[in-house]
Amino acid sequence: MSTYTKEFDAVVVGSGPNGLAAAITLQRKGLSVLVVEGRHTIGGGMRTAELTLPGFRHDVCSAIHPMAISSPFFSSLSLQEHGLEFIHPTLPVAHPLENGEAVYLSRQLEETAQTLGEDEKTYRKLIQPLTARWQDLAPDLLAPLHFPKHPLWMAAFGFYALRSASTIAQLFSTEKAKALWAGLSAHAIQPFTNKASAAIGLVLAATAHVQGWPIPKGGAQSIANAMASYFLSLGGKIETGTWIRSLSELPGSTAVLLDVTPKQLLEIVAAELSPFYKQQLKNYRQGMGVFKIDWALESAIPFKSAHCRQAGTVHLGNSYQEIAQSEWETSQGKHPEKPFVLLAQQSLFDHTRAPQGKHTVWAYCHVPNGSTVDMTEAIEKQVERFAPGFRALILARHTMNTRQLENYNPNYIGGDINGGIADLGQLYARPALRWSPYKTSAKGIYICSSSTPPGGGVHGMCGYHAAQQVIKEFFS
Repeated sequence: MSTYTKEFDAVVVGSGPNGLAAAITLQRKGLSVLVVEGRHTIGGGMRTAELTLPGFRHDVCSAIHPMAISSPFFSSLSLQEHGLEFIHPTLPVAHPLENGEAVYLSRQLEETAQTLGEDEKTYRKLIQPLTARWQDLAPDLLAPLHFPKHPLWMAAFGFYALRSASTIAQLFSTEKAKALWAGLSAHAIQPFTNKASAAIGLVLAATAHVQGWPIPKGGAQSIANAMASYFLSLGGKIETGTWIRSLSELPGSTAVLLDVTPKQLLEIVAAELSPFYKQQLKNYRQGMGVFKIDWALESAIPFKSAHCRQAGTVHLGNSYQEIAQSEWETSQGKHPEKPFVLLAQQSLFDHTRAPQGKHTVWAYCHVPNGSTVDMTEAIEKQVERFAPGFRALILARHTMNTRQLENYNPNYIGGDINGGIADLGQLYARPALRWSPYKTSAKGIYICSSSTPPGGGVHGMCGYHAAQQVIKEFFS
């Protein structure tokens, strides 16, 4: 039960990136805002802990943050004044191939395109318009459905983005380019045959060239701490260790914004919602889950490719065909023998993460939603495949299946880290098809999680747009 008795203009439930973004946006308007967090530490998916051995600091959930430095919301803040420092790996992304070589994304689009040989022109055609116009397009891309400020540019983006990842792959002629595209597209966490599955691959490629894929010094918790520090400096209040199961547990306020999934929203405010809206929430579809491993290592991963040893993020899956098959099998409830593995090696560039000379590594693969199958062997085989000798370096490991992830963060329903599948049917109609997706059917109650547009990722835009809706309705 909250210890606060005074009323607030707004109460935000949940201190993930979107909850904190909503709170900051409202507080910057001069309103009085309270953030209520169930755990004793803030952060949601932005937390860092010694999961394996003392002195080895692992990101519990999010690890690499291309959107945290590229989103309009974060760009509007001065979080470096509150202790946040981003570190840029030598290469944002590398993708090893079976022959020991690797394809990679450089910060420079020109360099990346030139490495793709016959596909140089195709890559430029797909990515260069987006990088050149990113500052103007980002506010439209990371927003709910609306009439864009730059309709022609958005139409040009949509011409490719609304296609399937498999359709875009056919534009490339080399296996290298197709493999690179597969690794980027797999971040969409859905089959490559789905319409609009190309969108995330295009955006992630562009952000690598515009701002890079940076690592927050000290871990993802540093982002949460900086956001909280900024919020408190504006006069906001934060209460931790308070799980909210009913609105009656909150102090009086004009608006309540919940950084939760549709399932949790139903549990907390079902009595206030209309039958039709409740049915829409019940019909909301979750995406695939993830199985995650953190390793403490004796030394850095001995990738055969030098480019992989210079990258903050490494995509493991070899070819387009192999990755596409892996994602398809997972979507059908299967556990691939060779899963696509997304791996981050932060300690290569951030020496605060591990004791001197030692290293931390973070990785996950996609699994069917709710799976409790242990994927440790399959993931480690994939790493060893491209880095012989890797297993001999393991000092300790920490694993989390989908059930454990959900227990840790209730927003990860069945291990779904994206707040629901972002296919064409739920790209904008999340969590329900409404003029404003942030408004519930109950006056003064809003949802601001990644289950609203623009979806998953540490960008804060879901919270920002939800807060703007509150301001428009009550405080303009």
